Amino acid sequence: MKRNRRISAVAALALAALVTGTGAGFAATTTPSATPVATHAFDTAPATATAPTRSFQGTLPAPTGRYAAGEDVIHLTDASRPDPWVPSSGPRRLTVTMVYPAVPGTGTPAPYMTLAEAAGHIQKGKIPASSGITPENLSSVTTQAFDGARPQRGKHPLVVLSPGFGDPRMVLTSLATDLASHGYVVALVGPTHEDSGETLENGETPPCAICDDPKLDMNKVTASRALDASFVIDQLTHGNTAWRLAHLIDKHEIGMAGHSIGGASAVATMIADPRVRAGVNMDGKFYPVPMPGQINRPFLMLGETDNHSPSGTDTTWEKAWANLGGYKKWLAVTGANHPSFTDVDLLEEQAGFPTPPLDPERGIVLTREYVTAFFDQTLKGIHRPLLDGPSPNNPEVVFQP
Repeated sequence: MKRNRRISAVAALALAALVTGTGAGFAATTTPSATPVATHAFDTAPATATAPTRSFQGTLPAPTGRYAAGEDVIHLTDASRPDPWVPSSGPRRLTVTMVYPAVPGTGTPAPYMTLAEAAGHIQKGKIPASSGITPENLSSVTTQAFDGARPQRGKHPLVVLSPGFGDPRMVLTSLATDLASHGYVVALVGPTHEDSGETLENGETPPCAICDDPKLDMNKVTASRALDASFVIDQLTHGNTAWRLAHLIDKHEIGMAGHSIGGASAVATMIADPRVRAGVNMDGKFYPVPMPGQINRPFLMLGETDNHSPSGTDTTWEKAWANLGGYKKWLAVTGANHPSFTDVDLLEEQAGFPTPPLDPERGIVLTREYVTAFFDQTLKGIHRPLLDGPSPNNPEVVFQP
């Protein structure tokens, strides 16, 4: 498997990533996380638009840990299986962003995505010029990650991250950089052919092949992502051929977290791969609901109150809770919407779009705090009182049941 640096050195068109997907696209606030395909704010945008009346400058929050966040982009090919969605394209190809603990002040600012990835999102999202979102101002989005940064010494737990359906891997950048700053190596796995484009090693950026399929079986999506995740873990823990810094990974301490269908994919991965010792589902319906005895390892369920409390509309959470064994936590965040656990709400706010009752930056803060605390406790063995019960500092977080 060959390693390659990100094709574009320009942090261009970042917010365009946010307009697709059930996971966290624009207008996902009106779409339940249980719905496979989202309704996008710009799906009915006029063919012509007025000149921009405002300018956008996107900035993701700085990580909160002691380390900086280094970044590499690698490209992997699973020669053992054809692409599940476009078999004619050949073997399964993946683009993975590796984020790792780095020495502050080293490396160069990392872009949010390639130009081709961003162009695909703009096309799919039908973003009008009147939004004020242009290639020029989007190119300055700050990711808080640094290409080629010098790594911190030692070995660190590995956390695999999986985005929502239709969303690119980049929408979990804020979480990835924060985990890295607290001493984790993070693998953000791009879902090829499941969003508006992931730039592959050969420079191609294929569009989504399944986003508009009304009969799509989401269990097949999570099963495929489980194979992706296990393959990535294989490549990162067997020598240094897939990634130049693979020696940083403690292969005995592996976790996985995901948003929306990515959270369900964490469950599917844990069922199939015992190396994943702890999992997190952020606001995703369970596809499938684990059976009793299938997962006896630590698991965190973190979601919005409307759908993912015991009285919520998504009944799979209560069923999954009953069947999960071992250490488990179920947290519901008051005022959150589906994208609150990603970068999306914050960048929407910075672009001037409506946001949910929960302040977007607060959503990122809470997601980072609880996911990091969970992995600290389950992968590093560090007790985090934050997980013991309600906190006066975080009144939005309700412990269930």
